Formats: sequence, C-alpha cells, structure tokens
Amino acid sequence: MGISNPQKMVALIAGPTASGKTALALHLAKSGNFVIVNADSAQVYSDLPILSAQPTVEEQNSVPHHLFGYLDGVTHCSAARWAGDAKLAIAQAHAAGATPILVGGSGLYIRTLLDGIAPIPEVDLALRAQVRAMPVEKAYAALQRLDTTIAATLSPTDISRITRALEVVQSTGCSIAEWRKTKTGGIGAEIDLRPTLLLPPRDWLYHRCDARFAMMMERGAVNEVEALLARNLPHDAPIMRAIGMPEISAYLTGTMQYDEAVMRGQIATRQYAKRQFTWFRNQAPAGWPRMEEEINDSNMLSFETLFQ
Repeated sequence: MGISNPQKMVALIAGPTASGKTALALHLAKSGNFVIVNADSAQVYSDLPILSAQPTVEEQNSVPHHLFGYLDGVTHCSAARWAGDAKLAIAQAHAAGATPILVGGSGLYIRTLLDGIAPIPEVDLALRAQVRAMPVEKAYAALQRLDTTIAATLSPTDISRITRALEVVQSTGCSIAEWRKTKTGGIGAEIDLRPTLLLPPRDWLYHRCDARFAMMMERGAVNEVEALLARNLPHDAPIMRAIGMPEISAYLTGTMQYDEAVMRGQIATRQYAKRQFTWFRNQAPAGWPRMEEEINDSNMLSFETLFQ
C-alpha cells in the first residue's frame, strides 16, 4: 500500500455502529502487514461477543486482532485504561513491523488516545463510595455549592457526571474544568495518523441496525445475556449497560414478548447509532476525511487510497 514509514503510521476507521467499520478493516488488513486494534468500549468485554458485534472467531483468526473481549464484564474500563492498553498494542505492532488499524465507534476513547487526558489524581476510594451513594438531588446540590460553574453545565439528573465532578472537587479542591485545561499522554503528535470517518446515509445505516439486531437475536445474543444474568453481577457493572441488554433481559424474565424485545432493541440500536453519528460529525477534527457513501464490496477498494 505504499506506506513510507510503517513504524509511525496508524490507520483509523471510526463511525457509528453498523456503518461497515469491521468489513472495511478486514478488507484493508488482508492487503498487507496489518493488525486490528479495537476502539469500541462495548467490545472490550468478553461476555457479549455477539450482542456487542465483535468480529467472529473466524475473522479474528484471519488477521491479528487486539483488545477484543479481553476484559471481564465486571471490570470498569475507562477511556484512560483503554488508551494505555491501546498504546501498548500499537507499540507492539510497530515493533513487529506491522501497521495497526484502530477500529471503533467510541469517540471519547479515540480522542483520549490521541489527545491525552487531564492529569486528575486518583480519588480516595472511601470518598468515591460516599459521593456515589448520594441521591442525585443531594449530589447536585453539593456540586452547586462547591463548583457552581460546572453544575450549571450539567442536567440535575446526570448522576454520572455530577458525582464525578463532585468527587474531583472534594478530593483535589480544584474544579474538574480546571484539570481539563491540561492534557497529557496523547500520542497524536507521535504517529502518522491516517483517519477516516464512516458517515453513511441515515436510512441505510438504520436499516443495517435493524437487520443486525434481529440477526444477533437469532445467532445467540439471548443465550449470552442469559449466561451473564446468571452471574448476578452488580446492576451498575459496565457490561449491564450494553445496547440490547435491557430488552433481552425483559424477554428472559417474561415481562416482554420476543417480538417486542427485538423491536425495542432495534430502536435502542438506532438511537445509539444516531448519537455516535452526531458525535463524530460534530466533534471529530474537521480535517478527517468523511466517507458518506454506503460500504459495499464494489466500492471497498476505493477506500484503500485513504491509507496510502
């Protein structure tokens, strides 16, 4: 593919779920010495390979894959944790003379890897537990007293962001907004990034979302969720928030019929794709190429020029 410096090149294929990222990455990877590195927050977990749309075992055996299904569902995987793991995978690929292809739809993960993260000190675990046990209205009131500026930017019901901002200001005496003004650890300036965003027509994307969720249900997603529920994980475990998890859980407990679970799972998938689409369209760097056509066998070859 005419790569002049494979030791620094990193390809990136990003976009919403069901946009064709995996197919394009596999097509490109088979044309040279590449490895595929996951950049999707749901696909880091081992518990739901079908429901999270991980590459199949056959696909992963055809080309080296990294950071897919490598964590247990009870493990909290932050953007910082993933970025550290991705840096190692990229360094190992470069050391072996291969070019990594980052593939995923988690914009926060990708930006953390490239731009770095605010150097916020670790919060004391006892303080964190105390803050996160607070009712949302009490936590929001405390944040309004201690960090008026940040509180004004948050919805009073946004419990995750409220508690994070509150624990940071209580632990460090400094607003999380101040910490975020400085970022460290990003690799964007150290690599030759070749990005592309897949932002296909909405109707085509939503049709693929519907078809894929129905196929997941037929191919074993229900069994995956059943096995996961049998583990009795904490309700706030990251894996329990997977797209489709609530609908399939309702079906398994008898509170929702199968057809309704499929329909609602499809709606949730489309809503998630819409949020990702909007994030990448508005938050990704303006200079990143945006491919707004459908991905199919006939036009896939043309995408190779983006990574040359």
